[in-house]
Amino acid sequence: MEMKHYGMSRERGFLSHYEIDEVTLPQRFDEIVQAAGNLSGLLSSGRVRHWLERLPDPGLEDWVNEAPDEEVRTAMVHYSFLVQAYVWGEAEAPTALPANLSKPMVALADKLGQAPLLPYSGYVLDNWARLDKDGPITLDNVYMVQNFVGGDDENWFVLIHVAIEAEAGVLLDNAVQLIHTSRDKDAAETERLLTEMDGAWEKIYDVFKRMTERCDPYIYFNRVRPYIHGWANNPALNGGLIYDGVEAYEGKPQALRGQTGSQSSIVPAMDALFGVAHSADPLKSFLDELHQYRPVKHRKFIEDLAEQSTLREFVEASGVQSLKEAFNKCIEQVARFRTRHLEYAASYINKQAADVPGNDPDVGTGGTPFMKYLKKHRDENRAQTVA
Repeated sequence: MEMKHYGMSRERGFLSHYEIDEVTLPQRFDEIVQAAGNLSGLLSSGRVRHWLERLPDPGLEDWVNEAPDEEVRTAMVHYSFLVQAYVWGEAEAPTALPANLSKPMVALADKLGQAPLLPYSGYVLDNWARLDKDGPITLDNVYMVQNFVGGDDENWFVLIHVAIEAEAGVLLDNAVQLIHTSRDKDAAETERLLTEMDGAWEKIYDVFKRMTERCDPYIYFNRVRPYIHGWANNPALNGGLIYDGVEAYEGKPQALRGQTGSQSSIVPAMDALFGVAHSADPLKSFLDELHQYRPVKHRKFIEDLAEQSTLREFVEASGVQSLKEAFNKCIEQVARFRTRHLEYAASYINKQAADVPGNDPDVGTGGTPFMKYLKKHRDENRAQTVA
């Protein structure tokens, strides 16, 4: 395994190898880019669909086959925001997405092997840039390029994820190295890599705990989260969304999952590396389904880690106590990360939903009783240390 084969690096992890502000789309996208750049204004008008329905269809079916990957992914970012704004930008959800949006959206998604709505990769991984191009990818040097309504809370929520993904590059690069050191039965180097990962987790945790500084739970739930919902198990859409003009869908509603941090590949990659398994439950089924919403190369990375990792077996058989302790510290760090995720789910979703009449605060937008099962997954993680 090598990071470069998966479009990844130690410096950026799963983040894009380019920055979206440096990608210039062809002239055919001029009106699309202009609308995406003024999306906040279009949403504030109260009739965002009126404006988006006037956009041309740039005819991307042939273009996607020849275009550079960076341009396709950048177009995906802009279009996925426009699609979400069209669906959730007015009081009542529509039954269908007009052909001028649905056809280019599906062309881009098909090329990328992803679903035709906003994915985590479009929301976070490909939607950032540095203010100082010579500086690091840190919270004080990055900005969110494409927004819905904008503002501190929306920006901060995304940028926390960007900074976490950047810090996770060390975890992912070390994971690849650990595949080789455990096969070679090199206990000293394996322990060094695990100890370095423990330190990287501390940096990730330091970023994650800053979420509340500039992203308020009430604002998140009522002004940020509504735009990232999907079409599956959503009563507002009654079975899904029709993509007008897309012959492959035969006019049938598409029930697709919305963007969620659970589409991040960091924790699944760590589970794959450390051989952490979860017993069957509704959340596991949901997360297994979300795997297909990740970028193709990131899916492959997780799958290859799971297939090739002999780390747990090597550590268990090594008889080296300090190696086992280093392994267990990393297991605990993932559990700690899951605990913080659980705390945020409680304050940013569970508590806010409790104030909405008719809402079950323990059930997520996908119909999953997430509070109960997030705890279960955290506890299963923590239980799978080595003796």
